[in-house]
Amino acid sequence: MGVNGYGTIGKRVADAVAAQPDMEVAGVAKTQPNFEAHTAVDLGYPMYAAIPERAPLFAEAGIETAGAVDELVADADVMVDCTPSGIGAENKTMYASYDTPATFQGGEDATVAETSFNARANYDDARGADTVRVVSCNTTGLSRLVAPLSEAYGVETVRATLVRRGGDPTQDSRGPINDILPDPISIPSHHGPDVQTIFPDLSIETMGLKVPATLMHVHALNVTLESDVTAAHVRQLLENQSRVYVIPEGFGLDGAGTLKDFALDAGRPRGDIWENCVWGESIAVEGRDLYLFEAIHQESDVIPENVDAIRAITDAADAAESIERTNRTLGVGLAGDPTGFDSAEPVEADD
Repeated sequence: MGVNGYGTIGKRVADAVAAQPDMEVAGVAKTQPNFEAHTAVDLGYPMYAAIPERAPLFAEAGIETAGAVDELVADADVMVDCTPSGIGAENKTMYASYDTPATFQGGEDATVAETSFNARANYDDARGADTVRVVSCNTTGLSRLVAPLSEAYGVETVRATLVRRGGDPTQDSRGPINDILPDPISIPSHHGPDVQTIFPDLSIETMGLKVPATLMHVHALNVTLESDVTAAHVRQLLENQSRVYVIPEGFGLDGAGTLKDFALDAGRPRGDIWENCVWGESIAVEGRDLYLFEAIHQESDVIPENVDAIRAITDAADAAESIERTNRTLGVGLAGDPTGFDSAEPVEADD
């Protein structure tokens, strides 16, 4: 597996793939020899120049390259494109010219690939495909909830307000700095239509806000179900989802800041939280209307999905096998007690 783009997502994907017993990192490609390039070499990943003309810059920085990115594409069984939005679509022709299957990220338009992908919702749609798009962090989070709710109760309508971080911690050019922005002002936001690339028949309405924070997104959800349920039953359903963490009452995890501190204290790499974090206290039901809050770590929740997408493309495992293997090797899955964050057996069931 080759990674084109070794930034926020790419470096996490490479590390996740390296942890898999059935995968190997063939190399990573970068446009410039910055600190991430040096880190990649220190980790033993072969480095390729994403822009061939810049190869001398790597040599000047003391980084030996294994070649240009097209050589990586030729050698890899699968390419994972983690380049900035829009660049992946430009790279698609290169992958096709070498007959190398590729996965793309959610920043690309859905038309870039044969199917959009979420492991919990539509794994089989990607099996044997040449191109797959792993949907964005927000769409991944929403899909992980919609899938079990739809299976267990049926979903009539999803209404979601997404309070989005202004930028990732390293994106110092992003904002707002001191404002709260409807983003977009028009309704719906792009998130609803993106979820419909996974659930074509789903009725979903989304609104977005952008706030001066870098830690996580927060979703406020109202889901009208097709059958009457209790909050306790919904909570039990979500607790059985391996990539959903229902935050117990009384642990003081009252916001994105404490969740990130929790992850760092627990020794999670880069403080990553691969799971949806649903506040158990927020789960409420009025008739057929379900309400809840969840937090989504935008830098990492798509990483397990990228690993599963590789197995789907290569038809190396079915959904249950891939999800279990990815969860086990990365340590995904929390069973409630945060003291078990780093040591508990990963949750394997998605019942």
